Amino acid sequence: MSTQSEGERVRGWLTGRLPAEWFEGEPEVSIDRDEILVVGRIAAPEQGDGVSAAERSAAEEGRIKQFREDTREKRIEIARELEHATRRKVAWGVRAGETRTVFTSLSAPVMTRLRQPERQVLDTLVDAGVARSRSDALGWCVKLVAQHSESWLGDLREAMAKVEDVRRAGPDSTED
Repeated sequence: MSTQSEGERVRGWLTGRLPAEWFEGEPEVSIDRDEILVVGRIAAPEQGDGVSAAERSAAEEGRIKQFREDTREKRIEIARELEHATRRKVAWGVRAGETRTVFTSLSAPVMTRLRQPERQVLDTLVDAGVARSRSDALGWCVKLVAQHSESWLGDLREAMAKVEDVRRAGPDSTED
């Protein structure tokens, strides 16, 4: 099954399975080889105009914590069903106002070979206190690259989806 059609099936399944009162609109669904991440928007707490950024942030964090506790059992049940159907772990997150929190997300080991110059970059980040370990430093680097190259990565993902469509339409296609 292609990544695009699998994503559509997962989003469709979640639309039918998630309680309607949980999220404002459709949740954001991200899928990779190991994990499905579902992030929904919930109502931010009502606050006056003169509220400080710290107070707003604390209120949003409190609302997210309440949602997490109130929906725990049902989220676990839904995750187990989806994990069984897709053979991927399911992680949950919520956005309230400007605050986005992912509850529990899979941390997958990735094997890589780095030459000394690349290791020195990681060690500099560790020595500077930016990261606790080389592993954390590598994760930090990946996030930084993703932030600064999102449009390029989006173009690449779009091109890969087109390649998948062409493969599906090839001579071994089962679609008619």
